[in-house]
Amino acid sequence: MQFVIKTLVSALLVASISTASKRLPMLGAIIASLPLTSILAMVWLYTDTKDVNKVIALSQGISWIILPSLIFFIALQFLLRRNLGFFSSLFIACGVMAATYALYVNLLGRLGIKI
Repeated sequence: MQFVIKTLVSALLVASISTASKRLPMLGAIIASLPLTSILAMVWLYTDTKDVNKVIALSQGISWIILPSLIFFIALQFLLRRNLGFFSSLFIACGVMAATYALYVNLLGRLGIKI
């Protein structure tokens, strides 16, 4: 039952962002840029485990990994402006993001930072 509630709340959030974006793209962008997914993940993690240290670890990991996430949005805009098509651009941007994550995590590891 808890999984169903988590899924419904998360789905409602995504649907709300999509609906808001149709009418007011800037509002949709603002809502989407909020760390709602991270907040939900932390709430679900805490309610499941009651372990603040796990929430701290998740928050710390998120803090380190935000930078490569931005590459996805930059790549997607770039590709869409070159008329590659939405799904092709999305797929390529995801690949670029995955490669950036791999490079970034490798770099952090070389610097002695573990996520």
